[in-house]
Amino acid sequence: MTASDPVLRDACAADGAAMAAIYNHYVATTVISMESDPVGADEMVRRLADVQGAALPWLVLVDGGVVLGYAYASKWRARPGYRHAVESSVYVDAAQRGRGLGSTLYRALIARLAGRFHCVIGGIALPNPASVGLHERLGFRQVACFTEVGHKFGGWIDVGYWQLHLPASHAPETLA
Repeated sequence: MTASDPVLRDACAADGAAMAAIYNHYVATTVISMESDPVGADEMVRRLADVQGAALPWLVLVDGGVVLGYAYASKWRARPGYRHAVESSVYVDAAQRGRGLGSTLYRALIARLAGRFHCVIGGIALPNPASVGLHERLGFRQVACFTEVGHKFGGWIDVGYWQLHLPASHAPETLA
């Protein structure tokens, strides 16, 4: 590894402003996020604390002190029966897209989830060929598509779901 190689590490509160800036590009200019208002650094730090408080990973890729992107897992659903599934999110600085950073982040996230969870689910606002390609290159397969469930920029948005089963760590408890 050279001094110019990006470093992958756990996110911390000091990354909040940089992560908010990355995310807010997608909020303001795309349907990738269904949020309509920018997210402040304090809100991003609160979200980070929620994820880490649930013992889930939130990773950042940093080069020379600059956050290039981030990836995290969140609970899929709140009910206990869903505790073996998580949802993934990956965001890369728009100026850094096309460098394979999303793949780097996603592979690291999957590695952190393997052995702890049964599956990871990625939701994709459609159309989004880059995100679909990323998920499928990593072994995800499409399992659902909900039509017109999002609304942004005056139009209805379909959302597809891709799923990856992770290597098993243990069998879930059996019902007696």
